[in-house]
Amino acid sequence: MKIDNFQPFIGQHCETTATGSLLYQIGIDLSEPMLFGIGEGLGYIFWNMKIMDFPFIGGRVKPDVLTENICRNLDLDLEVKETSSVKKAWENVKTYLDRGKAVGLKLDCYHLDYFTTKIHFAGHYASIYGYDDTMAYLNDTNQQGRNAQTSLKSLELARNERGPMSSRNRSYTISKTQTTPDLKDVIKGAIYNNAEEFLNPPIKNIGYKGILKTSSEIKKWFKTSENIKKDFQTSASLMERGGTGGSLFRNIYRDFLKESSEILESHELQAASDSYAEIALLWKQVADLFETIGETENVNYLNEASEILIALSEKEKSTMEKLKVACA
Repeated sequence: MKIDNFQPFIGQHCETTATGSLLYQIGIDLSEPMLFGIGEGLGYIFWNMKIMDFPFIGGRVKPDVLTENICRNLDLDLEVKETSSVKKAWENVKTYLDRGKAVGLKLDCYHLDYFTTKIHFAGHYASIYGYDDTMAYLNDTNQQGRNAQTSLKSLELARNERGPMSSRNRSYTISKTQTTPDLKDVIKGAIYNNAEEFLNPPIKNIGYKGILKTSSEIKKWFKTSENIKKDFQTSASLMERGGTGGSLFRNIYRDFLKESSEILESHELQAASDSYAEIALLWKQVADLFETIGETENVNYLNEASEILIALSEKEKSTMEKLKVACA
């Protein structure tokens, strides 16, 4: 069975795409940048653990939090289910599908049949809108759209995978409540909260402090890496093409601020959008330098990337401070 009136969400980022398709079902049509922004999605983390092949550079808030923020800010009912039982996990999804309601899924894209690049990432999202005896039909990011399909067995493996960012067969649905908040108030509150979080990280590898720390950590990483080409070029690819919309989500946030400036008729938000346009270009330079570092193993390119990261830390900090004041 497939949900006949299911409308796919065409997006660049997996969680906004999955959640956006669920919102379509309840009559909420917002752009991907708007969803990312009201989800207080912009962030930064430099994460390095011994079990990881190489450090992870992330540009958004933690998995799950984006959708939680969207639903809280729009006063929507988010129902989340998790279980260690693969049988119960499928029943949690099938029950809603049989009622004609699409479901959001969190999974490891490594196991999905339509992913040709096999890399474990257990913080991936897609929505499911149908199934038959052997296959599941999904809405995934732009290259797959509504046409993504995978075997029920591979979906089971993807949902039940363990590792960094994984959950216990997490699925979720979204429903409307009795209230509809004013979008202008939602935007201002989300920008303020995002700025507050970015400017006050709990540890030094998060937020603007994390960007600054990365400027020195990449030098240590360069010295200890067993495969500089693979490490730095994979990181560059994830930053630019790993569902981030380019420039580590800064392009998406730039567009959110632009759209918000028009809705709120705010010169301050337009200026912040212009600032994030410059920031996005600098992140693109960092990704390009990572590619070159991998190709040449030349320390001069490493030092150049480090200097840009120092500048980015200050520029993002300054822009977020101005946003916080503008939306207070």
